[in-house]
Amino acid sequence: MSGGSTPAWAQGQADATPLDPNEVEGLLPLHITTQAELNAWEQLNIARADRWAMSRRRRRVTTVLTPDFAAELHRRMFGETWMWAGTYRRTGKNIGVPASHVRVALRERLDDAAFWRAERVYELDEIAARLHYQLVLVHPWPNGNGRWSRLMADVLLHAEHETRFSWGGSDLARATDARADYLVALRAADRGDFSPLLAFVRR
Repeated sequence: MSGGSTPAWAQGQADATPLDPNEVEGLLPLHITTQAELNAWEQLNIARADRWAMSRRRRRVTTVLTPDFAAELHRRMFGETWMWAGTYRRTGKNIGVPASHVRVALRERLDDAAFWRAERVYELDEIAARLHYQLVLVHPWPNGNGRWSRLMADVLLHAEHETRFSWGGSDLARATDARADYLVALRAADRGDFSPLLAFVRR
């Protein structure tokens, strides 16, 4: 991957933030040359991480809502694909807090969710949905933030003995009607209206 321009698959896809050249250099399986190959490889990695996260040994909510767990989950999801998996981004993106603020912002958002739960500010579904939304806004990793933040929400529900979200019953990494509805729901959340997102996650 050294030299030349950033490959087309690294310039952004439906559920991906464009990678800068240094981040592209972090690709571990060097046989990958197309977006389809990258998607398939990542999906295998993510499936194993999902099984780990949803294992029968339930994690305590206080463990889930920590930066250490957040980083470990991202590492398990992408650690066989990207060298920087589980490492906070060091570059600016078209979404997210400035890179220098990531560490503090992530901890604050996780602490917010812990407070909402302890004080019963919202119902559990809304806590998980709001956590997902807030983690996307932080965008702590070079890539994979949407998939990671959705699994973070699901792990929180699992820790509370609740059923994970359906997320519209579709692969949100692809351009589908479900993804379009998901983006509409996120834009509504930007305006402070979480009702479309709450309806979508259990659709």
